[in-house]
Amino acid sequence: MSEKLSHKERTRARILDESAKAMREHGFDGIGVAALMKRAGLTHGGFYAHFESRDDLVAHTIDRLFDDNRTSLARHLDQPDLKAGLAAYIDDYLSEERINWRARGCALTSLMSEVIRLPPQARTAFAAGIERFRNRLRDTLVALGHEQAEEEATSALSEMVGAATAARALGEGEMASAFLKTSRDQIKQRLGLQGV
Repeated sequence: MSEKLSHKERTRARILDESAKAMREHGFDGIGVAALMKRAGLTHGGFYAHFESRDDLVAHTIDRLFDDNRTSLARHLDQPDLKAGLAAYIDDYLSEERINWRARGCALTSLMSEVIRLPPQARTAFAAGIERFRNRLRDTLVALGHEQAEEEATSALSEMVGAATAARALGEGEMASAFLKTSRDQIKQRLGLQGV
């Protein structure tokens, strides 16, 4: 029994991985159930053993996308030198490599403009993901002794997402690079991370 459950969990994870890639690359409308199941190497009929509907899949995919953000944050912030970890995270988030790698980029930069058109369950999942992201930044700033950690985390997150979204829209080139560099430098300066 547990072996079957384990197989089912692995299959569900594979579907969510493929769905997350498709959503990053093509947006919410880029997830067709038949094509997604084919990408995952599964039959269309098997979809409903894992998800109630396409809307249910989208909501769980958003959770999966934010799990990737949490993993990246943890990799940088679960270090002995918290200040250096936060500076490295900002550099990574606003790097040209990450912006141009659509299949692994941040869910916020890929999908922000589409969220308003999603069903309520998916919008709720997206809002919860943003809140967890901001709270992790806030907690880091609190640990670093910032008195206005809440406001600084909100501001830094907003600028990071905005700069990354603008750079992605501009494509590869000098203007996109300038958006990313200026934002990296300004955010780190405001947070007392310059020279780290």
